[in-house]
Formats: sequence, C-alpha cells, structure tokens
Amino acid sequence: MTDRAAARAAKSVLVERLSGDPGVVGIGLARRDDGYVLTVELTDPAVGTRVPGVVDGVRVVTAVIGAVRPL
Repeated sequence: MTDRAAARAAKSVLVERLSGDPGVVGIGLARRDDGYVLTVELTDPAVGTRVPGVVDGVRVVTAVIGAVRPL
C-alpha cells in the first residue's frame, strides 16, 4: 500500500523525468483501493512506451485523453 507522502515524492521524480515530453498532458495522483498511484494523461497510446510502470515503488497508470485544447 502506497501512502500519499510516498506518492507525492514519486510524482516529483516523474514530473522531472517527463517534463518537456509533448505527448504528456498531465501528471497527478489518484487514490485506489490499495493506496495511491501516479496517473499520466497522454495524447496518444504510442507515448505510453516512454512512461515507466513504477517510480520509486509507486505504480504508474496511464490514460489516453488526446490533445488538450482551450474551449
């Protein structure tokens, strides 16, 4: 079970690692039954190959949401 503090620390590492990647449109935390996970929102599925599955023991889940545009 991952607690919030560990997930926040891992998020900082992941943000540093993926910053500047044009296919990543969001990085966050989500609560799941077994604790916290990192979430990465992507523009397309191919970008997912550049996202690690675990960062500092915290599971990373991805979601393809497409390009983000202002309304």
